[in-house]
Amino acid sequence: MKIERQAEFGKIAELIEDPAVEEVWINSPHRIFVAKAGVSELTNLVMSSEEVRELVERLLMWGGRRLDLSHPFVDARLPDGSRLHVAIPEVTANHWAVNIRKHLVRGKSLDELADLGVMSREVATFMSRAVAHGLNILVSGSTQAGKTTLLNALVSAVPAGNRVLTIEEVFELKPKLPDCVALQTRPANLQGEGEIALRRLIKEALRMRPSQLVVGEIREAESLDLLIALNSGIPGMATIHANSARDAVSKLQTLPLLAGENISHDFIAPIVASTIDLVIHTTIARDNSTTLKPGLVPASRAGVRRVVEICAITGRVENNRVESEPLFIYQNGKYLPGLGNPERIFERRNHSLETEMR
Repeated sequence: MKIERQAEFGKIAELIEDPAVEEVWINSPHRIFVAKAGVSELTNLVMSSEEVRELVERLLMWGGRRLDLSHPFVDARLPDGSRLHVAIPEVTANHWAVNIRKHLVRGKSLDELADLGVMSREVATFMSRAVAHGLNILVSGSTQAGKTTLLNALVSAVPAGNRVLTIEEVFELKPKLPDCVALQTRPANLQGEGEIALRRLIKEALRMRPSQLVVGEIREAESLDLLIALNSGIPGMATIHANSARDAVSKLQTLPLLAGENISHDFIAPIVASTIDLVIHTTIARDNSTTLKPGLVPASRAGVRRVVEICAITGRVENNRVESEPLFIYQNGKYLPGLGNPERIFERRNHSLETEMR
């Protein structure tokens, strides 16, 4: 296995093998960085431009993705589940920019994440109940904050009798479920044809009898399709980049506007309020004892991934703003109860189901 890694990854094979390394990126052949515990370090490794190109070509052979002047970006999954992203000139100034993101805690359950300190046992139990009740969950956070790992654990907590469809740009989720279908987007070919976007996959997934719909990450107009799908009664989950749970809700109200000029805040706000039940915000912080305010943790203290905020959407809208209330807040090394009542969100979901049955 080590020989295969050496042949595939070349000079960076040792960095890939190092369990402490979470991500490797190449800014230029002589500036190669790694991330350990969320903190970046400049390595003493030096490569040539030709070695960088050969490395990328070897890695792309497995993924079936291409990289050329007409498509200067590529996003692909490697055989070990790591994620590769490459950008080349003239998009970059002089050198090929390469990122390889490893997923060291993939496959962890909510209980295992609690053992790792990502959340408390109480919070893990609450999340398991939320998934079992079919709540619609939005996981927010910054890059490398552990959103995908947490989403994978949440999806793995779905009751075994459910049929889950996951939709991603690049396969990353691997939930431990007996009935799960994974869908992935596809870029256009050399003639500019054949592209399959997230919006198309969400619509197709609705024809595949899903009892749970999961979108790896929402960035653009596909957020509208997801909201409409969840609003039709299909439980679901997704991740979104945001600095706090409140910002995640605001962003979810904004992204659907990219779907067209006929989409307005007046239309989107009530849908978000009635569709999303929970927002779980995760971040990176080194100091366990320091008060962690979502979105305000400086990078210099990065290191420990942790769920720092869980908010419930009340269903109310005030001046086109969706109201939310905190259920759990991580401060001073422990979880404190928020203003909201965790049991109320289950009562709200049960009431909604009873209304639909009538």
